Amino acid sequence: MGFAGLLLAAVFVVYFPAMRGGFLWDDDAHVTSVALRPLHGLWRIWFEAGATQQYYPVLHTAFWFEHRLWGDSPVGYHAANAALHAAAAWLLFVALRELSFPAPRLAALVFALHPVCVESVAWISEEKNTLSAVFYLASALLYLRFDATRRRGLYSWALALFVFALLTKSVTATLPAALLLVFWWRRGRLGWRADIVPLLPWLAIGAAAGLFTAWVEAKFIGAEGVDFSFSAPERLFLAGRVIVFYLRTLVWPADLMFIYPRWSLGAGTPWPCLYLVSVLALLGLLVARARRDRGPLAGFLFFAGTLFPALGFVNVYPFLFSFVADHFQYLASIGVLVPAAWAIGRIASRVAPGAGRACLLLAVPVALGALSWRQCRIYRDSETLYRATLARNPSAWLLHFNLAVSLGMGPAHLSEAISEYEATVRLKPDHWRAHNNLGSALLKVPGRTADAVAEYREALRYNPSYAEAHNNLGIALEGLPGQAEEAKRELREAIRLRPDYDSAHGNLGNLLSRDRGSLDEAIAEYESAARIAPGVAAYHYDLGNALSLEDDRLADAVSEYREALRLDPGYAEAHGNLGVALSHMPGRTDEAIAEYEAALKLEPASAEVHANLANALARDPSRRAEAIAEYSAAIRMEPSDPLTRYDLGILLSGSPGRLGDAVSEFEAAVRLNPDFAEAQFGLGISLAMSNRRGEARAHLERALEIRPDFALARRALDQLKATER
Repeated sequence: MGFAGLLLAAVFVVYFPAMRGGFLWDDDAHVTSVALRPLHGLWRIWFEAGATQQYYPVLHTAFWFEHRLWGDSPVGYHAANAALHAAAAWLLFVALRELSFPAPRLAALVFALHPVCVESVAWISEEKNTLSAVFYLASALLYLRFDATRRRGLYSWALALFVFALLTKSVTATLPAALLLVFWWRRGRLGWRADIVPLLPWLAIGAAAGLFTAWVEAKFIGAEGVDFSFSAPERLFLAGRVIVFYLRTLVWPADLMFIYPRWSLGAGTPWPCLYLVSVLALLGLLVARARRDRGPLAGFLFFAGTLFPALGFVNVYPFLFSFVADHFQYLASIGVLVPAAWAIGRIASRVAPGAGRACLLLAVPVALGALSWRQCRIYRDSETLYRATLARNPSAWLLHFNLAVSLGMGPAHLSEAISEYEATVRLKPDHWRAHNNLGSALLKVPGRTADAVAEYREALRYNPSYAEAHNNLGIALEGLPGQAEEAKRELREAIRLRPDYDSAHGNLGNLLSRDRGSLDEAIAEYESAARIAPGVAAYHYDLGNALSLEDDRLADAVSEYREALRLDPGYAEAHGNLGVALSHMPGRTDEAIAEYEAALKLEPASAEVHANLANALARDPSRRAEAIAEYSAAIRMEPSDPLTRYDLGILLSGSPGRLGDAVSEFEAAVRLNPDFAEAQFGLGISLAMSNRRGEARAHLERALEIRPDFALARRALDQLKATER
């Protein structure tokens, strides 16, 4: 096995715990979305701003091809990322050998197995790091060969790979400066024509890429506002602390976290200044040593220079929750790890010559690999990662929020999700999404609608243009007495802010449909929702329900129900309501019966559909027995429904030998609803037919008390009295 194979095997062994892991945090924003998966998606990735989270077209092209290979299986993405990391380590080895560095294998192994790289390799989103590193190091290697031979072909290929690196992650813009640093380290000086002039185009391209990324971070990702308002001294002091932090984690990789605590810049305390002074002191020592050995200074300058985009001089979105992250120093770590490998090799040669030296050198990557293997285990899934990080950093409001989202709104985890959302807004009161989500969770708890309303209002206090919160507030207000008009206003505001917000159109339609005077407006809202999202069966179903309330639009209602069923053949309610609509149309009773039967196959326990099916069957005298069976089934499922008992009583009263059963059903109906005039009438008639005239008269009189205009009851009572004379 060659050294490349050894690196690949070592990386796959160390990262095996992560290989079995799933997708994490924002992996869904990187793995190719459904809209970009067709061939046309490649064009959008390259030429449509905003089609992907950031404009890194080479990265997202790689994800596009990977999705073609292994779809939504995370194993393939993890394996690809690990392979890219191993390739980057091998390219580092080749480049160091090209430079005649004394310990290239050890340096490559240390980089491949160091725990600070775990975040970049175990987290699928950070393929931008590993892939850009491959382009970066391949470009550097070819440029070093160009520097030795001055062959234009090598220069062109190196420049192309540099552009590919920039289009994968713009932190690679530091490569031309890093190359100049390498030339200074080797020669002790820089020549204008030989060293600087060839790299001037690279410097210009890199600067443009860096400025473009900074603009994207500010305008599209959100890296601006109060949370990013730092004075010039604060940014300078922050840079010092960031450098010290990263140096510490490279030298002593303990207590690594997915998200580190966000430091207070400590206005009025000496600590920020001390970090900067420490860095300047270290720089001074390295400058003094450079008279004898330029290597340590070159390594430090490479480290700090590659870190420059993450030092605080430029705003990046993660500064919202932390000023440092392991993946920020993936490339930069080379500047420390390579000199460290050289130092370890020298020390080993002095203290343990021969076989002892080999054992000592082997112990370093083995120890680093063991630490990385342990660190990989927390990247198994989102919940594990969030809980492990919160155990060490309970102030990480973002992870409280993410954990709550991952727990979902199901009843099993609802209480814990509410606690996590509450922790989020306690740590970051202006987190409007957390207030909104907390409101949605509280809305699921009986009796907490008012609390949900308060959270939605808090979300809107911090972000009045948050259409989703307006929509959710409208839904919540709908459940409070006397708040229907305000609920409509909130839903209309959501639509004003987002005219294509299909859910808000649908929810407003639901609210308006409760008022027959607003039925036309409700229909218009449902039509808007169905036009915006034609593939959502529920919108066609709701539209069908509204149309069915107008007798002259039953045919339109039938069309909408059928469209809902085309989209979702298992939509039992659509089958049932389609049956109701058909039953009101002349000559379509058989179709209605078929729809009711289809609904019952999907939901056999629906008392309403059994009753509707019975009503339809009862129209055919030859199917009276089936109708009685369906009414009986409905009553078994819903014994407290007086209407079904009344309908069954009517059918039984006309069946030979079932008059006693009819009386029982009418009695049950009036017991359940004593003010049910028709049931009182039916019971009176049945009792009269059973020669229980005194009881019959009482029930007929009761029917007339309830409905004085009940002509049939009046006529029956008069006839009963006449026979008594």
